[in-house]
Amino acid sequence: MGFRLPGIKKRSGASNQASSNVVDVPKGYLAVYVGEKMKRFVIPVSYLNQPSFQDLLNQAEQEFGYDHPMGGLTIPCKEDEFLTTTSHLNYL
Repeated sequence: MGFRLPGIKKRSGASNQASSNVVDVPKGYLAVYVGEKMKRFVIPVSYLNQPSFQDLLNQAEQEFGYDHPMGGLTIPCKEDEFLTTTSHLNYL
């Protein structure tokens, strides 16, 4: 049984990552890559102002600096941690 988190869109699979481009990201959203499998999520830019999401951004800066291996913003945490953090942001 699955569930959908409002405000967050998930892209997985190598073919989706390879064919994804700016057109796939609607205005007001940002693509990020998360977890060991580098799953792609499209999140609202409003998350960037939230302290809990800024903690994730700080982790990304410490691990990757400004050189992200996927060419986009890579968040160095487990997918379930990311989903937990962002699910709380949906209710703010």
